[in-house]
Amino acid sequence: MIIDHGISGFDMSDLSSIPEVQAMMESKWDLEKDSTPLRQYNSVELFAGAGGLALGMSLAGFHHVLLNEFDTSACNTLKTNKPNWNVIEGDVRHIDFTPLRGKVDFLSGGFPCQAFSYAGKQAGFNDTRGTLFFELARAVKEIRPLVFMGENVKGLISHDEGRTFSKIMDILQNRLGYVVDSKVMNPCEYANVPQNRERIFIIGFDPKQVVIPSEYFEDNVFHFSFPDKTKLTKTIHSIIDDSVEDDKLFYKQGHIYFDRMKDVITNPDTVYQWRRVYIRENKNGVCPTLTANMGEGGHNVPIVKTSKGIRKFTPEECLSFQGFPVSKGFRYPQTIAQSKKYKQAGNSVTEPLIEKVTEKIIQFVKENEK
Repeated sequence: MIIDHGISGFDMSDLSSIPEVQAMMESKWDLEKDSTPLRQYNSVELFAGAGGLALGMSLAGFHHVLLNEFDTSACNTLKTNKPNWNVIEGDVRHIDFTPLRGKVDFLSGGFPCQAFSYAGKQAGFNDTRGTLFFELARAVKEIRPLVFMGENVKGLISHDEGRTFSKIMDILQNRLGYVVDSKVMNPCEYANVPQNRERIFIIGFDPKQVVIPSEYFEDNVFHFSFPDKTKLTKTIHSIIDDSVEDDKLFYKQGHIYFDRMKDVITNPDTVYQWRRVYIRENKNGVCPTLTANMGEGGHNVPIVKTSKGIRKFTPEECLSFQGFPVSKGFRYPQTIAQSKKYKQAGNSVTEPLIEKVTEKIIQFVKENEK
């Protein structure tokens, strides 16, 4: 099947038509790969979204060969900010990854989480989004990278009384033959980002390409060296822009919910959420978990009290709470609807945490690659 992603005539089943893939398939790549001082670790990312995972990996030192994303608006955000990245728009199920076999160091993907999320119906593998994990597994099988990383919601662990997670681990460990570990981390605990966002990271190494030292095992169970916790020094005021005056974001006199809000939303040092029938104050002093359904209605967007009044987060503030470098110029394309912007931020990963995790991965591979 041919799907146009902005390059005329591009066939998603033939990745060898991408110039960077062609270069990797030449003998020169093998010489460079064997030369330690010139070693460049490369990556392929699935379900790339607006680029939080890719940005973190890039800052940690990975070179992106290609990124795949189904959503057109997210692809536009990626291409706007990183025009030199190979962004392939289209259905991952139509991509043949075999031309990349043995040429890719790192495969990653935050496979769609709504099927396992506490905020959703938790349909798991009965939801088509849940079955996209098997596409990540297929890519691992076809590419055979040194290491892979999957990211998802914490609820993946307990879904279906743990059977879903057990099946995932069985596929990665026993069918694909990787040495795997996982850990739940929160960016407000591990990356100095003031958002409460517990996510599970699943990391696997190919024992045929990477030596796994015995000290990483305890009772025959592999334990990867994940990042240590770090002190949270940033607050919501590190991100909230008090100068915002956009009327579309404010709840003012005459708004259907204003009278209910003005008596409850009184603390400028915390974040509130409109929960359909009541207002919840997040008393832990950080931003609550940003969700993709922020794009489905204003009641899902966190609310703050600034010197200008009571308002929703801006889409840019949502990106900043995900650690995107908005202050350094990262932006949404002007053509993207407000709802799409919120959805992209809620669907993303927290970039500084990704950077910390992938720095650990690179360190491990450098020390133990065969």
